[in-house]
Amino acid sequence: MKKTTLLKKYILDDEILVMPGAHDVLCARIIEKTGFKALTMGGYSSSATLLGKPDVSLLSMTEMADCYRRVAANVDIPLFVDGDTGFGGVLNVCRTVMEMERTGAAGMFIEDQVFPKRCGHMEGKEVIPAEEMVSKVKAAVDARVDEDFVIMARTDALAVNGIDDAIERGNLYRQAGADLIFVEAPTTIEQMQKITTQVACPTMANNIEGGKSPFLTAEKLQETGYSSVVFPVAATYALAKVIGDLMETIKKSGTSEGFWDNMLNFNQFSRLIGLDDLRRLEKSYFDE
Repeated sequence: MKKTTLLKKYILDDEILVMPGAHDVLCARIIEKTGFKALTMGGYSSSATLLGKPDVSLLSMTEMADCYRRVAANVDIPLFVDGDTGFGGVLNVCRTVMEMERTGAAGMFIEDQVFPKRCGHMEGKEVIPAEEMVSKVKAAVDARVDEDFVIMARTDALAVNGIDDAIERGNLYRQAGADLIFVEAPTTIEQMQKITTQVACPTMANNIEGGKSPFLTAEKLQETGYSSVVFPVAATYALAKVIGDLMETIKKSGTSEGFWDNMLNFNQFSRLIGLDDLRRLEKSYFDE
């Protein structure tokens, strides 16, 4: 089954789809090996790992596509990616969708923030008029080649105009052809329940550690009515903490030995990244 078809199926299944976020291929491979059905990758973690900068629209569309292409080529599970604001008007949206689909991703989202956007849990967001975003969603749907390539529409209107406008926008974007709706940064469980009951479309939740939204388990989010949940930056936050602790250990003691319980060793890491498999493949050509 195609990855696009698989992703759409997982979103429509009764069980909530849990998608951890990757910031590089290594992280994506670990997510896959752990047994998750799909994963996500976005501008926040990509900006952090590629540029060491926050998510304020510094990465270009082609830079983001390059990141996604490397990940999609090295995992067998569906990858869901960030299309930002579409990087311009409706024609830019068309090109963005075509490029993201060519990366091998199984789906993507675009959002209704004013460009340059900022992370959905930051202050000072602005949104474009709803009718402009409707045009962008229609353009995105028309631009995809594979009809199963998932198009999600994200709205950041809740923080700007309130919950009712966000829900109205979600339904408008669904009518424009979006397969999945994401109302960013609800601040209460009541708002989350209102979103899932009043938006006539599968909905996504976003678990950001320390973010604005209630941090709920996948089971609780499923009970609330969400069809999918992402943990887009958990791995990036964990990496920052662990590497910071490791560097402090080396700086203080002059060795990493006191940190070994929190690390893989050479042989363990080699197995993780498939060295044995590559060596067997290499040897098979000489054996022939």
